[in-house]
Amino acid sequence: MSRTKNRYNIKISGFGGQGIILSGYVIGKAASLYDHKDAAFTQSYGPEARGGACSATVVIENGRIGYPLVRMADFLIVLSKEGYEKYAAKVAPDSLTFVDGDLVKEAHVDNKKVFGIPATRFAESMGKKIVANVIMLGFFSGITNIISKQAMVQSIKTSVKKAFVEINLKAFERGYEYASEISGE
Repeated sequence: MSRTKNRYNIKISGFGGQGIILSGYVIGKAASLYDHKDAAFTQSYGPEARGGACSATVVIENGRIGYPLVRMADFLIVLSKEGYEKYAAKVAPDSLTFVDGDLVKEAHVDNKKVFGIPATRFAESMGKKIVANVIMLGFFSGITNIISKQAMVQSIKTSVKKAFVEINLKAFERGYEYASEISGE
């Protein structure tokens, strides 16, 4: 699925400890440094941090970003039931939503506007539950194609600790492959 717009508003939500902030950082870095677009990244998390509500937003624009805040998301990536409940109604009419289908059972997955992936289950099968967010990034990238795969891979390589680069790249590839499986490409 290829979408062509001048501006993309991305909201990522979950709870602290799921790598939500890192996900936003990776997307923003991939878009700006490796795909040479303008990007703005903001983050929000409660005082309880790990385990509490957490979100990140990324604005990607082909040109200067006049206003970096996201009111209505074009893409919503959700890794918790609470995140879905909070942000599902704050999306643009033609938006796409990506959910961890095992954690967000309330979402009606139809593979047209709401895409589900068992990201946590895939991560657990890889032996590292913590990479569910990167599996989701691969899935998001494979469905949307708004950031090149090469840019995302490079951003992951330069954003995670060296000891975890290999597992994160495998996680990204697993999500990317799953996108191909469900889209039939």
